[in-house]
Amino acid sequence: MGKRIVFNGKGKIGFEKFDAGKPGEGKVLVKTTCSLMSTGTENIVLNRLFDPGTGWDNWVKYPFYPGYAAVGVVKELGKDVKTLKKGDRIVCRSGHASEHVVAADGCFSIPKGISDEEASWFALAKIAAMGARSANYKLGETLVVVGAGPIGQMTVRWAAAAGVGKIICVDPFAMRLKHALKGGADFVIAKGITEAIPEISKLTDGNMADIVIDSTGHHMVFPECFKAAKKYGRIVILGDTGSPSKQCLSHDVMNKGLTIVAAHDCHETPDWDSKKIISLLFNLALKGRFSLKGMITHKFKAEEYQKAYDTANTKRNETIGILFKW
Repeated sequence: MGKRIVFNGKGKIGFEKFDAGKPGEGKVLVKTTCSLMSTGTENIVLNRLFDPGTGWDNWVKYPFYPGYAAVGVVKELGKDVKTLKKGDRIVCRSGHASEHVVAADGCFSIPKGISDEEASWFALAKIAAMGARSANYKLGETLVVVGAGPIGQMTVRWAAAAGVGKIICVDPFAMRLKHALKGGADFVIAKGITEAIPEISKLTDGNMADIVIDSTGHHMVFPECFKAAKKYGRIVILGDTGSPSKQCLSHDVMNKGLTIVAAHDCHETPDWDSKKIISLLFNLALKGRFSLKGMITHKFKAEEYQKAYDTANTKRNETIGILFKW
């Protein structure tokens, strides 16, 4: 029997036994080695930090099985699986559980030279990659990344790998900004976005940023991002707020002629899907162009789930990556 984490209601977390079953045609049984908490998504779900009638409200039904970044080893193959073999290390978009039966084409092999802990970032990196595509970077442009949490960290790294000219990361927590610098940020500002505007102006010689990516998902941050953008600049909404009706525009949108685009995990296209993004991520990491080392700040045994979520809730300023070990 396997074990998995479950949300049984607002603020209620459990750890239950379950039977993953046998892999059928085109599927494999994966034994999990670790899984990465998506601190933003999972805390919104656990604490019901969203308004009635929103997409979040329609999606979150209990029991809810959290997580979507699992790393493991293939243990059994179903019929007609040709792309994997037993013993392969893989990542898959599965929840916090000790084992999974998943489609073989939803598993992505981990190359030698990348540890399980480093590989666990694949899902959050993929989400940030959707923002990178929407941002449509150009060489030499200036980017402001608002928020240095897990998604913000991945956003900084994609921009650095793409050759963005100047990357400025804004976040109130200095610890997070140290990781942003390691990931390729040129400048960091340890303030909220409102207080950071004068420094952004100074760093850009008064021109402000070509692109601003809001990775926070907080409705109050959104209109403040407009102040950081230059005339005809681009705003990318990468975090999905739980209160969309409060996510308001300001006069800057019209006065500056800003372009606003939303980026989401599901916005795949044939030339920019999970397979291509994850392959690119691992190749860049092996070449030293996408730093994944040292990003796990907290590790917990799966049985310590309550402690893990308490840490995510109460020590946000101390966390980047929270990993479950299975």
